[in-house]
Amino acid sequence: MGDATLFFLTCLYLKRVISLDHGVLNMHDELISRCKAGDQEAHRRLYKLYSKAMYNVGLRITRSEEEAEDVLQEAFINAFRNIDSYRGDATFGAWLKRIVVNKAINAVSRKKHDPIPDDDRWDVAEEETPTEYGDGLTVDRVKRCIEELPDGYRTVLSLYLLEGYDHQEIGEIMGISESTSKSQLNRAKAKLRELLTKKS
Repeated sequence: MGDATLFFLTCLYLKRVISLDHGVLNMHDELISRCKAGDQEAHRRLYKLYSKAMYNVGLRITRSEEEAEDVLQEAFINAFRNIDSYRGDATFGAWLKRIVVNKAINAVSRKKHDPIPDDDRWDVAEEETPTEYGDGLTVDRVKRCIEELPDGYRTVLSLYLLEGYDHQEIGEIMGISESTSKSQLNRAKAKLRELLTKKS
């Protein structure tokens, strides 16, 4: 199996959140207005609508159920405290996800790990030759190997492939340059290939 198969399986693992249709967006606008007016039932309903997806975002970045729970609670507290700053320029889910991502990255940053080098000397070129992964390449195997990636690699890979951020946005979120985000993604993919070729 080549890199196209790896990319396909990675995308199966890193499923994008399905965008909401127009009717649902209208319902959320009404809920958000009620939240801004202090309606606790509206708060509860928004939490119920988004908590599972936002927990999964936090879990993919922190790799810890306990930290993902903390991130989720902190993000919703922050969102509800600052709900008046939501102007509807993006969907509520996108606005909330940005808060969750920032909280999750802060949680990861509190751990002891090597900082991401902001230096072009660390650039890794895209892999051009096909890699053989053997017959055991499955979504579960890709998932396990992604979870083994160092924090910085896994975070950039998740933000780019799963959360849909571009390198400029990742740079802003993580406090690194756009070129460092690109090189970290390439390093993450190279490390993922290494892990997958070693495992049976």
